[in-house]
Amino acid sequence: MKKLKFIIAGLFVITLSLGALAQGPPDPPGDHGSTEDQPGGTAPIGAGTLLLIGLGAAYGGKRFYDLRKKS
Repeated sequence: MKKLKFIIAGLFVITLSLGALAQGPPDPPGDHGSTEDQPGGTAPIGAGTLLLIGLGAAYGGKRFYDLRKKS
């Protein structure tokens, strides 16, 4: 019974993903950097990346400290 549920779930996921493959790519945006409301532009990603790395390092340090404290 478990195997049948797994097979049905797998077929369902494969069937849903086939619809995404049938679509073509979106049209490219117009002029970049224009004053219109279009995607793109100069979104800064460096600060977010550094923040994510810093938080990961802090979490890893805390886990290491707790592990050392326990033993």
